[in-house]
Amino acid sequence: RDSEQKRPQLRRLGDQIGAVYTPLAVAIALLAWVLSGDVLRFLGVLVVATPCPLLIAIPVAIIGSVSLAARRGIIVKDPAVLEKIDTCRIAIFDKTGTLTYGQPKLTEILPADGFGKDETLAAVASIERYSRHPLAAAVIDAAAAARLPLEEAVEVGERPGEGLCGVVGGRTIQVTSRKKLAAQSPKSVDLLPPLAGGLECIVLIDGGYAAALRFRDEPRAEGKSFVRHLRPRHGFERVLLVSGDRENEVRYLADKVGITEVYASQSPEQKLDLVRAETRRANSVFMGDGITDAPALTPATAGVAF
Repeated sequence: RDSEQKRPQLRRLGDQIGAVYTPLAVAIALLAWVLSGDVLRFLGVLVVATPCPLLIAIPVAIIGSVSLAARRGIIVKDPAVLEKIDTCRIAIFDKTGTLTYGQPKLTEILPADGFGKDETLAAVASIERYSRHPLAAAVIDAAAAARLPLEEAVEVGERPGEGLCGVVGGRTIQVTSRKKLAAQSPKSVDLLPPLAGGLECIVLIDGGYAAALRFRDEPRAEGKSFVRHLRPRHGFERVLLVSGDRENEVRYLADKVGITEVYASQSPEQKLDLVRAETRRANSVFMGDGITDAPALTPATAGVAF
């Protein structure tokens, strides 16, 4: 039912036309047969008046558009958006994997006193094997490059927005953020290294600060030119960058690609709330222009989120 409701309007229009046109064509063909007495007249009318090209052309065009977009790295979840994309005025971009390559690399390990780089990396990699976070692969690749043996991890858990934790070799390993560490253990904040550009993870071992891991995810080469052409070529009025990463890292990328509206440290729920808020805002402006008989905008028409 959901798929039926999300079919493009042109597709639904084609189905409606076909529902009327097909019986009409068959009726005319039968009438031609009856009046002429020649069955070839019946077949001739059907061949000329067949609605198949009309009905097939629409889904073929949609499938072709979705396939072409996929080959260029754009995934279209709802084909109905293709009809509405030219009405979009607000673009909301995520960061990792959208404006960046989504392949962060571990660039630096800053261990606390009493902890070694290799032992910390091996412990973190042992639990990161069970994580789907974008930084997990970078940690595992770094451990593999250093040829560090990984230990068995138990009691591994990763709640959304709370970081990763597990037990390795009898020690509790927790991978979290600077912000969450400040809320969890304010005294440990003084032990952290100064803020720097790039992504960062904080490692706790048995509840104590052990190390800071720093990563870098490079911006896509075509990101700046793509963002720049949205306003003059496609009529976008606002371009937003929304990310769960730290503000200095998000603003670093925003400056690289030319985006001025930045929302950092956003949880998945906050991102969704932001999209809904922008939709309501667009609806308010739209209705305020006196177009009171028009349908309300949806997230697909008020803006497009990438």
